[in-house]
Amino acid sequence: TGAASAEPEQDMSIDIRLRLQHPAFCLDTALQLPASGVTALFGPSGSGKTTLLRCIAGLEPHARGSLHLDGHCWQDDARQLFLPPHRRELGMVFQEASLFPHLDVRRNLEYGLRRSPASARPVGWQQALDLLGIGHLLERAPHKLSGGERQRVAIARALLTSPRLLLLDEPLSALDYQRKQEILPYLERLQRELDIPVIYVSHAIEEVVRLADYMVLLDRGQVIAAGTPTDTLSRLDLPQAFADESSVVLTAQVEQIDARYRLARLAFANGQLWLPAGKLNVGNPTRVRIHARDVSITLSQHDDSSILNRLPAQIESFAPQADSGHVLIRCRVGTTPVMARITLRSFETLGIRAGQTVWL
Repeated sequence: TGAASAEPEQDMSIDIRLRLQHPAFCLDTALQLPASGVTALFGPSGSGKTTLLRCIAGLEPHARGSLHLDGHCWQDDARQLFLPPHRRELGMVFQEASLFPHLDVRRNLEYGLRRSPASARPVGWQQALDLLGIGHLLERAPHKLSGGERQRVAIARALLTSPRLLLLDEPLSALDYQRKQEILPYLERLQRELDIPVIYVSHAIEEVVRLADYMVLLDRGQVIAAGTPTDTLSRLDLPQAFADESSVVLTAQVEQIDARYRLARLAFANGQLWLPAGKLNVGNPTRVRIHARDVSITLSQHDDSSILNRLPAQIESFAPQADSGHVLIRCRVGTTPVMARITLRSFETLGIRAGQTVWL
């Protein structure tokens, strides 16, 4: 163990082929993840998310298989190669920030900075402070920080180690709702502005659809689905454990704020939506999740309704959900997929069929 990693190859991806017998399940993964953006590992408790992250970090020496990042080999059983955690160029942040309690914020960050030479730092000192908004905290002790501030410092420290890969293990799970809303914009900045791939573990779908460019669904150690959030969550064959999350995630542009009604008009590829304005600003891109259970279907347009968003669509395919008495329906608004979940009774009463034109 501890041999030097292999020379870089040309394919830019994270190739994971790992197997580990866990007391509660057998983790068995064969994944090729993008080596950019945020990849979310999502699933119920006990699905293997953190176990897979620990395998990637080298914290599970009994894991068998191979692991390559941008062609750099961190593990390959066939070559008897296993890099220990301290030789893998990664940063990791856990549920608890794990800052050194006897060091102030500045010295916690300097500890991370010392782990990499100045010539090989993709994220500099000032950039880390600015990205996480922690410049005013440098002289504070960890016990004088809020939970959100501690996590922001922990992420900055991880970035200053110059990682090839950043691993975040449910970094918001110990925070209350207000602190989560405080830190999520900083995580969105990391996603937009950094060229370091991030693997993000969460069981909170709201975090995943807000941050992830790619997602992996795990259940009992097995990969159920992988792809963009829309491609993954709009599948008709998801098992019951994920059925309630059926949805699509759209990227939309804020085109108008109606001050009187406090509504924002957002445009996406094939239509528009009205949403509560909240903190949205004209010109800003934003992500919108449309949940299948929030979509109803009519055979004609109805203007005498309190529902503000009405979209013409075509039925593409559907699948009955026998356990719940519902039918999951995949529709198209132009080229944009939208999911709907209605009762079997409504499905039969409306005579829903593939190719049919409807209103959502």
